[in-house]
Amino acid sequence: MPIKLPADLPAYEILSRENVMVMSEDAANRQDVRPLRIGLLNLMPKKITTETQFARLIGHTPLQIEFSLIRMTEHATKNTAAEHMESFYRPFAEVEASGERFDGLIITGAPIEHLEFESVTYWDELRRIFAWTQTHVHSTMGVCWGAMAMINHFHGVKKHMLERKAFGCIRHQVRDVLSPYLRGFSDAMVMPVSRWTEVRRNEIEAAGLPILIDSPETGPALVEDPCHRAIYIFNHLEYDSGTLKEEYDRDVESGKEINVPANYYPDDDPTKTPQNRWRSQAFLLYGNWINEIYQTSPFDLDLVGIEQIDFRTSYGM
Repeated sequence: MPIKLPADLPAYEILSRENVMVMSEDAANRQDVRPLRIGLLNLMPKKITTETQFARLIGHTPLQIEFSLIRMTEHATKNTAAEHMESFYRPFAEVEASGERFDGLIITGAPIEHLEFESVTYWDELRRIFAWTQTHVHSTMGVCWGAMAMINHFHGVKKHMLERKAFGCIRHQVRDVLSPYLRGFSDAMVMPVSRWTEVRRNEIEAAGLPILIDSPETGPALVEDPCHRAIYIFNHLEYDSGTLKEEYDRDVESGKEINVPANYYPDDDPTKTPQNRWRSQAFLLYGNWINEIYQTSPFDLDLVGIEQIDFRTSYGM
């Protein structure tokens, strides 16, 4: 949340240069407040686990959030009870037909990395969703496979198969400390990584997109796409403490060849309890994203996608 300061106070200009969210008293008096509408397009098989992870993060702010769960129209999940899907999820076709708009939308990953995008059964509808975000969503966050699909759709950036799974708690560097999405971040951080594919730094840079966080070991992790009002995170800050363990145990039990997740267990010993070293950064990133939406999304939802106003500029912030 922004701090309200007199516009002529020296700290106002200093903090503004440091990218601290400050607001003049005049701007505060003109600001309207309403619940933010955030949608989750959940492509993961374990719907309840995934929706809980993201709800925990976006709900950790003082703002009121209206959380909507969305699914692909024709794709049927095999891992979540039909009663749950019927009670809490709406198919995208219904959302689209309603004409409603959202302040924010999260598009999750999906365990289909080995498939070419065009081979995914719901690819045509997903591309329609990407296009729909440009007229009906103020800010979109793509996560892991969802991020790779978005950056491919909008910029032609390819995903590349890895010889070995990128798996573990990997050290990353923050490349743009002044990004509003990275307020409060240290210069270095640990992030859970779990994928068989990658997007490459040179191809992202060739597309003209700023890389906000990356790792020498696993490549770009967070990319901003200002033209499409989107950010792409290729790793999993939303993971619970035991999610990598569950994935590792599942693969071991099924006889798959899998490396122990790096830097996850104490002493890299799978018999020991893993420690969560990314929780604070997860809350920071999603809190910053929500705050950025709050500061820039039109108060009138009908203006989303029609009149994109930067309220920070309009209100002298």
